[in-house]
Amino acid sequence: MSAIRLLVLGAVRQHGRTHGYQVRSDLELWGAHEWSNAKPGSIYHALKAMAKQGLLIAHDTAPSEAGGPPRTEYELTPDGEEEYFRLLRHALSAHDEKTDVLTAGVGFLTDLPRAEAIALLRQRIASLEEWREEIRRHWTPAEGEDWGHIAEIMGLWIHTAETGGEWTRGLIARLEAGAYEMAGEQVDIPSAK
Repeated sequence: MSAIRLLVLGAVRQHGRTHGYQVRSDLELWGAHEWSNAKPGSIYHALKAMAKQGLLIAHDTAPSEAGGPPRTEYELTPDGEEEYFRLLRHALSAHDEKTDVLTAGVGFLTDLPRAEAIALLRQRIASLEEWREEIRRHWTPAEGEDWGHIAEIMGLWIHTAETGGEWTRGLIARLEAGAYEMAGEQVDIPSAK
């Protein structure tokens, strides 16, 4: 999975209807151009491609008052909304994606109800634990075998599974303790009297 689809759909969704420059600005503000493939060209390409795929509606707007060309504004279609949530759920539950996918998922975590986010993260832990055990069963040198430096790869994988699980457990604990305003929740704002 590519993080760019999730990032672009999520950025458009946050605005309801927006143009490519705003999506690009949002993603740059989040630093996504540093930790993912969300470069300007890929953002505009993704917007156009997802409009062709029926995930976004492209609206041409009037030319800018400064004399520039008309901007295209985008909004999610029902299929785009469905795809966004499919990608988000996958990003939070999968253990075998690149870090940018998980990072994008965490960036949109609050778009899910709390219980669902926790359940997805628990799926991630189960997948990490299963992967760790798979490595130990099938990719660990038998007693007396010397795999040389190649054994370091298996050590890296086990370490990655264990630290990924530790981080995920911490996020679950914070969510269970009420951290962040999640979808469907409202924070009570005291009224001025």
